[in-house]
Amino acid sequence: MSPDLQPDDELDAAVHRADLDELIRLIDRRTQARDWSGLSRTRRSCAAAVDTGRQLWPAATLAEYRLALWAPDEWCATVMEEDAGRFTPGPLSEVAAVHHTWENLSPHLAHGPLATYFAHERSLRGERIPANDQEALVPVIDIPIDLQTWEPTYGVATYDDDGAHHDRPMRTKSMSDIDLPVAPEPLDDPETTLAFAQLVEMWTEKSNGRSEVTCVEGSAIDAISATGARRARSRTMSTHEALDLLLWAGSSGGAHGRRRGAATGRFSVWWLLAALVDCEWSEDLREFSLQTEQLRWMEWDAWEPATGWELRLAVEHPASGVSWSFTASDVD
Repeated sequence: MSPDLQPDDELDAAVHRADLDELIRLIDRRTQARDWSGLSRTRRSCAAAVDTGRQLWPAATLAEYRLALWAPDEWCATVMEEDAGRFTPGPLSEVAAVHHTWENLSPHLAHGPLATYFAHERSLRGERIPANDQEALVPVIDIPIDLQTWEPTYGVATYDDDGAHHDRPMRTKSMSDIDLPVAPEPLDDPETTLAFAQLVEMWTEKSNGRSEVTCVEGSAIDAISATGARRARSRTMSTHEALDLLLWAGSSGGAHGRRRGAATGRFSVWWLLAALVDCEWSEDLREFSLQTEQLRWMEWDAWEPATGWELRLAVEHPASGVSWSFTASDVD
């Protein structure tokens, strides 16, 4: 009998009693002892107990989260399944990417969407994914895995036993007051409105947030004025700063939602950029890149108190003469 099939009296007794507190302590002990076989048994037993009416899914979820985060590659791969991680702090593809590499973990992964997301997450952390491996991946995220020259080195989340940590990018310079002109008439732009709503949907659909897009013919300051703000301040931003901030928002869950992960956040950023420059990357990546590099960004606010979960950007596209203001906020 293999060690993984040995009787586990401690685990069996806690499952029989549906003692969730003891199971959490057991998971902590097995994580600290690096008992991956025991942790795997705990996950399976707690998951199976749900079918008997014992609500032990929090313990099963915690066990698979710890395996994805801390366990060696062969044990991590056992939880990298398409239906796993539904209730973990973030997608297991992102959790695993913190301490595992594509080079070492990919040979253990099943060929499917989760492997593709993991490859994107590792690329965002600076690992080069071989071209042959990229070609073999299931194309569930229709953007290049390799970062483009106009993209920043994105800030990404870290995970520990307490969950995910992904701080809002810091401002590099202070805001300055701006004179707001007479507000122009807003334009209807359903494509950009939809793309931004999708980027922050975890804030608005799974938490307490709200978002708004204002589009005008004119400058970024005209777009800010069209929001109805009576006074405002702003700072110019590089494309790198703006994209890093957008990815932070798009990969997060806001104050109460579950993280979507950096791979999904980056896809949402690309979707928004495509709406702004009116160019599909899948049709002409070079033109899409050129137009994206021309965007002029600024961060702004109307002197609202900082909440921590806030995003206020304005951007203008010189080639079209159109600008947008984006606002999103969420509260704890």
